[in-house]
Amino acid sequence: MARKQSDYLAALLSDDDLNLDDDIAPAADAASEESPSPPPAPEPRPRTERTRGTTLLGRESALARVASGEVRQVTQLLLDPTRVKVWPGNARSYAHLSEESCRELIDSIVAEGGQKVPAVVRRLEGDPDYDYEVIAGTRRHWSISWLRRHSYPDLQFVAQVAQLDDEAAFRLADLENRARKDVSDLERARNYAQALRDHYGNHMTRMAERLKLSKGWLSKMLKVAAIPDAVLSAFASPADVQLKPAYPLAQLLDDRDKAAAIRKEASRLAREQVNRRTDGRPSIPAPDVLKALLAAPDAERATPVPMFIPSRHGRPMASVQSSNRQGVTLRLHSGSGANREEVLNAVRNLLIQLDEEGRGLQT
Repeated sequence: MARKQSDYLAALLSDDDLNLDDDIAPAADAASEESPSPPPAPEPRPRTERTRGTTLLGRESALARVASGEVRQVTQLLLDPTRVKVWPGNARSYAHLSEESCRELIDSIVAEGGQKVPAVVRRLEGDPDYDYEVIAGTRRHWSISWLRRHSYPDLQFVAQVAQLDDEAAFRLADLENRARKDVSDLERARNYAQALRDHYGNHMTRMAERLKLSKGWLSKMLKVAAIPDAVLSAFASPADVQLKPAYPLAQLLDDRDKAAAIRKEASRLAREQVNRRTDGRPSIPAPDVLKALLAAPDAERATPVPMFIPSRHGRPMASVQSSNRQGVTLRLHSGSGANREEVLNAVRNLLIQLDEEGRGLQT
């Protein structure tokens, strides 16, 4: 329950008398120094029938508001975070959380002596390992768990229990994540794509209405969600993939020939990112990665690279003549000095290489 609402209800239901204006004694005149001692305090006035009646009416009104649902008391629980798991329908990737990304929240919890904003959890039945699952509050759960392992073993995970089906849980988690800058567009996009299948029967219009979102904006999010992992590996982090710049890339990937060039460039960039991390060098910035991927189809047409495999004698034994929507054309070269087994292995390796670049045979 919010603090103001809780304090308000507690005050209404308090056993103390209500303070009425005519029951407050006037303050002594601080400027007067003629009297050597302060004047005697006025004797407390007897409780009047009017006061008692007002108190009773106030309490009855408060109870009526609770009964009607206008004021609702919510119980907050102190939970062991090891008995609470994170609901997989949340957009935030728990595996990508770290001390660095949660540093501000961790410092806040330490400074305030505990978690002040409760998470929202759902009770689990029949799970021997967990009693609850987090619907909203993934970073709070991670931070409390981290602090318990680092000098604060007595901290508890503060949560309130809600009764929600999966679709309602998704909407609640989505509302919270919209205000979080540390939830990337890609995380949200893929979360929406999964929810579209799980909760809305692949009906985008219905989903947009339930989430109060623009159908066009949701369509773009779903388009970005379809970018394959092989292309995303070109970026230093999935968090670098933002909706507006990534949408043109997602559109280009609809063209199979362009997609092949993009996949090939993404593979090259991914290797370069790994080398930079290994050497301790800065990663390639996301804008530069995106620029290279978008330019890849034109660069591929300008400088076509032949694909062939030489024999042990250094002569071509198998090569790719073409790869398009109609299929793949291979050439087996005579005079290479290779035997049948070597040629078959060369064909197999060429097909594998084409698959890795997105130009393989469509099954």
